Amino acid sequence: MCGIVGVIGSGEAIAPPVLKSMARALIHRGPDHQEAWSDGAAGVGLGNSRLAIVELSRQGDQPMVSSSGRYVITFNGEIYNFLELRAELARHGHAFRARSDTEVMLAAIEQWGVAQAVSRFNGMFAFALWDRAARTLYLARDRLGEKPLYYGWMNGVFLFGSELKTLRANPAFCADIDRQALALLLRYGYILEPYSIYRGVYKLPPGTILSVAPGAGANGRGAHPVPYWSARQAAVEAAAEPWREGEAQALLRLEELLCDAIRLRMIADVPLGLFLSGGIDSSLLLALMQRQAGHPVKTFTIGFADPNYDEAPYARRVAEHLGSEHTEFYVTDREVRELVARLPEVFDEPFADYSQVPTCLVARLARESVTVTLSGEGSDELFGGYERYLQALRLWRGFGWMPRPMRRGASDLLAAFSPQAWDRLMALPDRFLPARFKQVRWGDKLHKLAEVLGDCAGAETLYLGLLSYWPSSALDGLLIDGSEPPTILNDPAERPALANFIDAMMYLDLVSYLPGDILVKADRATMGVSLEGRMPFLDHRVVEFALRLPLSLKFRGGLGKHLLRRLLDRYVARRLVARPKMGFGAPVGVWLRGPLRDWAEALLDPRRLSRQGFFHPEPIRRQWSEHLSGRRNHQFTLWAVLMFQAWLEQWH
Repeated sequence: MCGIVGVIGSGEAIAPPVLKSMARALIHRGPDHQEAWSDGAAGVGLGNSRLAIVELSRQGDQPMVSSSGRYVITFNGEIYNFLELRAELARHGHAFRARSDTEVMLAAIEQWGVAQAVSRFNGMFAFALWDRAARTLYLARDRLGEKPLYYGWMNGVFLFGSELKTLRANPAFCADIDRQALALLLRYGYILEPYSIYRGVYKLPPGTILSVAPGAGANGRGAHPVPYWSARQAAVEAAAEPWREGEAQALLRLEELLCDAIRLRMIADVPLGLFLSGGIDSSLLLALMQRQAGHPVKTFTIGFADPNYDEAPYARRVAEHLGSEHTEFYVTDREVRELVARLPEVFDEPFADYSQVPTCLVARLARESVTVTLSGEGSDELFGGYERYLQALRLWRGFGWMPRPMRRGASDLLAAFSPQAWDRLMALPDRFLPARFKQVRWGDKLHKLAEVLGDCAGAETLYLGLLSYWPSSALDGLLIDGSEPPTILNDPAERPALANFIDAMMYLDLVSYLPGDILVKADRATMGVSLEGRMPFLDHRVVEFALRLPLSLKFRGGLGKHLLRRLLDRYVARRLVARPKMGFGAPVGVWLRGPLRDWAEALLDPRRLSRQGFFHPEPIRRQWSEHLSGRRNHQFTLWAVLMFQAWLEQWH
């Protein structure tokens, strides 16, 4: 696991001291060794900041040159099937100096070429490969987007790197904020690919290869990412060949695939553990890890004083049942204040999923004991874990039949009563509702429903409304300039035609929310403390299997993850994990009225907002006033603005 950097250019932009400075900017991703390599005649430079996981000796350092001398690579990630590939390559006559997966990658590329080799890699990766013979640079990213890779042309120079901070270290960099990307941040809480917060800097899409030749043009004309694996194609093929062998065989296949995915992700020359929430995903991973480990797995969780967000008791029960070596930590206001001040540095780009706070804290806790952790990212998108899938379906069945003017009328009616009035109205029936519905702020939820219905033009826009922080209709009144750019979320032509609403929602999350939010959060939180995170559910074999499953094996009895629940039943009693889905959240709304109030007030000062020129202050100040008074809980919308403001203060 590493941070990678590189340049195609001339002069100071490619000077060895600049390359080393770019590599040092990523020392948190790779504290064990920093190195740079350059070919001045070709105008190419590569850098690497290494976290040693497999092959701890200097034989694993990068940038690494292939045995023939033709290729030079800088690589971030892990190729989990490197031992199998190594054995196959040895039969083709390749010899290896050490045990590094990077060396195996180079041999695979020598043997099969870039595209075919990459298609055989089972792993998480972002790498840059310089082909000296063809005088071409290749950038590649893993299938689901676990590892980040930014690139762009600036002042006649091509720059790339694992994080934006390494691009900023090059004198050619131009920090021009993209106001359309800001609109995406406010709408969804993250910036969708291929955009970044900077104009002219892009994120390489998952599952693609970009080839760049020196002199091909300073603005990148003709250089477009080419897919070697496509979630869209995988979904189309799965729909054409769905699983027909029944539930019993599906359980056997799922267990086989997950066990092998976990086996591969437990290969490491450093200590390894697991993030444990006590929910279905992490509990299942722990059970399958314990089968293979031969010793108690180290597990980690954090807790909050607020019981609505505290998962620690559930994790503790599962850890005791499965016999892991468990560590937990309860968060204090002091840790919250200290971490929030560091979020712009850790995430490097504005990012507003407030579960970033507990994710950073549990990563820091784990790093005290291990260098690698496994976690359950991807299971919700693949096996139907988000409650919003069924919620959106119910809403569309309830309101979708209405003509659009009638839906707007329903929206106006819901918004006509204040949230407090709705809370009072719902107080009586609340006594008779199931436990998971008690303590719900119905007023906030019904006003959110009013926003969704008001913007709703169809089933997909209803779902996007549920995902939105600031509704699209509010962006014009909030932003001084900038509108939402074309993305997979607002361009139906970019999506496959799937037979049912829930499959379509899950696909959208797989190609947008997962790489743009969930995996960004996991990567920055772990790598910010030099910790490698591995995700067995994102093994591409598991992904392709899950896409084939019918909804009946994902949803049953009003609950998602049916097949995962059935598999977990073999290892953990249902009573130990039976609870409403909490998500990995934090009491941000309370923090903004308490330990974070002064911090937020300074960032939301109306004079500051006016001077910076990105926002109209009035809607922000209105929400801030309502939030502080307790009349509304605006934690999502305010957090999106605050994360941009904090980032702006740090980096501009």
